[in-house]
Amino acid sequence: MEDKLNQLKTILNEVADLNAASALLGWDQQTYMPAGSAEGRGNQLATLGQIAHIKFTSDEVGRLLEDLEPQVAQLDPDSDAARLVKVTRREYDKNTKVPTEWVAEFARVTTVGQQVWQEARIENNFARFQPYLEKIIDLRRQYAAIFAPYDHVYDPLLDDFEPGMKTAEVKEIFGKLRPQQVELIKAIADRPQVDDSFLRQTFAEQKQWDFGVEVITKMGYDWQHGRQDRSAHPFTTNFGIDDVRITTKFLPDFVSSAIFSTVHETGHALYEQGVDHALERTPLAGGASLGMHESQSRLWENLVGRSYPFWQHFYPRLQEFFPGQLGNVSLDAFYKGINKVQPSLIRIEADEATYNLHIMLRLELEIALIEGSLQVKDLPQAWNSRMQEYLGVTPTNDKNGVLQDIHWSGGMVGYFSTYALGNLISAQLWERINQDIPDLPDQIRKGEFSALLGWLRNNIHRHGAKYESQELVKRITGSKIDPAPYMRYLTDKFSKVYGF
Repeated sequence: MEDKLNQLKTILNEVADLNAASALLGWDQQTYMPAGSAEGRGNQLATLGQIAHIKFTSDEVGRLLEDLEPQVAQLDPDSDAARLVKVTRREYDKNTKVPTEWVAEFARVTTVGQQVWQEARIENNFARFQPYLEKIIDLRRQYAAIFAPYDHVYDPLLDDFEPGMKTAEVKEIFGKLRPQQVELIKAIADRPQVDDSFLRQTFAEQKQWDFGVEVITKMGYDWQHGRQDRSAHPFTTNFGIDDVRITTKFLPDFVSSAIFSTVHETGHALYEQGVDHALERTPLAGGASLGMHESQSRLWENLVGRSYPFWQHFYPRLQEFFPGQLGNVSLDAFYKGINKVQPSLIRIEADEATYNLHIMLRLELEIALIEGSLQVKDLPQAWNSRMQEYLGVTPTNDKNGVLQDIHWSGGMVGYFSTYALGNLISAQLWERINQDIPDLPDQIRKGEFSALLGWLRNNIHRHGAKYESQELVKRITGSKIDPAPYMRYLTDKFSKVYGF
């Protein structure tokens, strides 16, 4: 068995290296690549994608899996070898159904599409991006059709980001969650609004950068195996466990944006940096799912980063960076300001109480696009209409509306629900973490994060993709993804902030 397992690993290592090279080109595309290079970069990514796809879906991989499966069945089902064969089989069965030509075309279209999206967003011109999005949606429909029959046409797309999850499950979870969040928002709206005007002044970009570096260094980000850059939309990427990079977008007139997006992306990065090195260069060397990944970023961003103990430690330092803007603002006022609840246009700047409504809106639009009940040309109008219905605000332009997110330009149709799932998982994990580390608030107040990071590393990070998210959540908390802990967290927090 050992010989065949090593043969399989050799192929998987090569595929991982090709994917890492593609990821490096993708990182460069969003950070330093000249604007006119998109077509050439698309060809490069298409070539690498083709080679990786052909190598991974080869008959040799299929034969090795067939030979190994009865042998690993005798092992502990949680062993690295058994899980590697199980996960590889799952990915192999999916990928062998997808034509290599589709893989190459998808890489070309999305690479150019991302560049056009950036330009269309700057120009506030959805019409320019529309033909590219139409092609992307068509390609994602073609992809879904490959996996028919299915319970819902959106299932294959969701499965790419949340393995094993069905559209019906997500709808059920959101169906329970939405009325509770709407009720909470109404309760908050009946209370006097908090003041956050002090956050909306001029804040020097370099000082924002420097403060963020101090924060994420204390959180545990490993600068020997990572770096930070600027991009149009914050993201995290990695080319292996020892090379995990984050990007941040800075707004000169709103300091919260860069702070919390930097902490958010670092949550993703800490996950990738914490994967067991024994899983390196295999399909297990990554997060369990995008929902589990978002649980880590949202946990650090919100449950830690927007908490009172966190700012008891960091606020005096932030005041030193910006004495003119924040020197006369009390800690209590600052804490309430960063936790202000107000329906807004931009998802990544949305407060915790309204954030999930942004996600539900996008999920419903994605499903309609894939089903064909909504045409791309009608997307801006549908977006604006639902923003008004769900949040009571209407975008005045496409830049702050339908063009605000990068995901569709990169072909990530099926991704958005994982943000809300991540919120739910984060609160579920948080209840267990506080049981296991009862003095955690005191540790955070002192700027000590090693126990928290150690808990996450031991229970989540080291396992990589060995377990699907529902399985991992149940192992840790005793139940599958449950909205109740999240609503307990939101209600407790905002009843104190708003006094109801």
